[in-house]
Amino acid sequence: MARNDQPTLNPPENLPTAEQLSAELIDLLHQGVGMDVLTQRLAQAQQLPEDSAGKALLLERVRRAMALCSRLASVQQRESGMLAVIDSARDLSARLDLQELLRALVARARNMLGSHVSWLSTYDTQQDVFGILAVDGSHRLSAGQTVSGCDTGIVGLVKRTRRPFTTHDYQRDTRFVHDSSLDTTFREEGVNAIVGVPLLWEDEVIGLLFVGDRHHRSHTVQEISLLSTLATHAAVAIKNARAFEDARTALHSAQAAQEALAQHARRVQVAAEAHERMTSLLARGATLSTICEAMAQMLEGDVLVLDEASQTIGRGVHDKGVGPSAERHVSYGAHSADIAAAQRRSRQVGRSVVAYEVDGETCRLNAVIGGDDVLGAVLLFRKRDLAEAEVRTFERCASVVGVLLLSRERMEASRIREQAALLRSLLAPRREEQPLLSERAERLGLPPGHPLSLVVIEAEDPDSSYMARRLRAANLLPGVIFDELDGALVLICPTRHLDEVRGSMTGFMAQQHDACWRGVISRPAEGFSDLPRLHAALRRALPVLARIGARNQFVAQNEMALYATLFETHDQASLAEFLEAAIGQLIRYDEKRGTQLLPTLLTYFDTNQSATVTAKRLGIHVNTARQRLTTVEELIGSWTQATRALELHMALRLWQLRTDPERRIARTPEQPAAR
Repeated sequence: MARNDQPTLNPPENLPTAEQLSAELIDLLHQGVGMDVLTQRLAQAQQLPEDSAGKALLLERVRRAMALCSRLASVQQRESGMLAVIDSARDLSARLDLQELLRALVARARNMLGSHVSWLSTYDTQQDVFGILAVDGSHRLSAGQTVSGCDTGIVGLVKRTRRPFTTHDYQRDTRFVHDSSLDTTFREEGVNAIVGVPLLWEDEVIGLLFVGDRHHRSHTVQEISLLSTLATHAAVAIKNARAFEDARTALHSAQAAQEALAQHARRVQVAAEAHERMTSLLARGATLSTICEAMAQMLEGDVLVLDEASQTIGRGVHDKGVGPSAERHVSYGAHSADIAAAQRRSRQVGRSVVAYEVDGETCRLNAVIGGDDVLGAVLLFRKRDLAEAEVRTFERCASVVGVLLLSRERMEASRIREQAALLRSLLAPRREEQPLLSERAERLGLPPGHPLSLVVIEAEDPDSSYMARRLRAANLLPGVIFDELDGALVLICPTRHLDEVRGSMTGFMAQQHDACWRGVISRPAEGFSDLPRLHAALRRALPVLARIGARNQFVAQNEMALYATLFETHDQASLAEFLEAAIGQLIRYDEKRGTQLLPTLLTYFDTNQSATVTAKRLGIHVNTARQRLTTVEELIGSWTQATRALELHMALRLWQLRTDPERRIARTPEQPAAR
């Protein structure tokens, strides 16, 4: 290599002799001077006179010294390159960070060739382009940048030939297809000379290593060979890194798959245990309430079971509590449309669906199907939605609920058919069935030898058949035989339970929107043989109640006997004329002034015309009762005659039947008496 204190060429007048130059060559070679110093000595030797002794031998020695210097420089360069290769191999085995290793490789390649810039790019098979992974000494190129497609530029040529490529003038080289954007980059970077070698792995070009100079330069075979060796190291590093990454990804995937499999196994185990528990409950004949409670604990939520009319028939509450949604749920409430839509979707897809979410709670619904019929729905309320395995568990539980509801439905259908057959047999018995009626009736809750009561109800809106279905769904009448018969709802119950049945039916009918109904209650029947006759009498009384205008109340058979006899053939117009003639003035007086002359006079007749007893029953002072009766007499005249009293009493009874019980005027003892 050249030194700073290299000898300079002597002036022509002080030229050394041939002997001096020959002696100096050994010293210069020992000092390790560069080729430029030996070139000066060759010029000095050529300037010697032609007749100088030893000139030819001196020229030959100088040329040999220059050749020896060149070989020494080549050996030094090769040694430097081998050291770089050894260092890169050491880095390859010592460094685990691929990016750091590639940056070291491109920096070493640039320094080894004494170039201005170097970079390494790899081939992206998905996008079919080359992208830079590492760069050193460049202002325009950067890691992550796409440099060229696989068919253009030097990269395309090297990829096709799998051989190194070098050019001393990139912009003017016509051996490859230029890429305009890459040409612009190299022009701005000032790069002229470029050498590129492929990164080969099993005869596949996975990338390229480049070095570039900002001046024209020709690269030697040795430089290209060293660069190729570095490229081989880079290929090994990239492949090892990718193999390591693939192995790590595969290991991570295997671990994730193992964990997922373990979780799936645990969920399957939980689902199997849940299914086994539900099946065991079903086999032991558990009630719907027990199954709902088991579901609530397994699924950590509140459970509701709705029937086909969206009425709640089963409920289960989680021990830790979930939220208020299940507790606040009412039929035909705020979310009834969401539930109806979810039930349709669930029936279509055959799976559970989310009905709605409110206040952080999720309501999931699964329709319960029995054959082609919808038996109802199961609702689950949770703070979070279910995982897939939990959804399957919920759906299996809903299937168990469906089996239970279907079984109950079939049992209920059988019981309804048996009740209907018994009812018809009791009301129209055949002689051959008489011995069997007592046994069948006792099995269905009508013990023989006890008084029975018959109730007949006529409903206009909704009709009697709908009322019968709703009564069965609500289970309000245990121990009562009832069914729809010839357009009316007919009930048979023990007389001792009549008040309970009457109260339950009155409350139930009041819950029906815009219901219009009327009912007749029979005298106690001593045996089954009295029921057909009582049924016929009650059916004759119903049209009379309709003509009278009675609605939304029960009337006893004894009370209807006289009206049925007198008004069975009358229509509503004639009855209205009768009432107007008898008590019309009293009706208008009470309506206009808000008084209670009509109730006072009716109570007076019902108490054998005793003012004292009337006042006591109405909770008013006796003088107030007498004042009201005096006002009545002023309005309609005297009723002392028996015929007149009977007519008034009958009219007041009809008025009472025609008046809606909820609209009748009733005074409490604390209210002031009205005259």
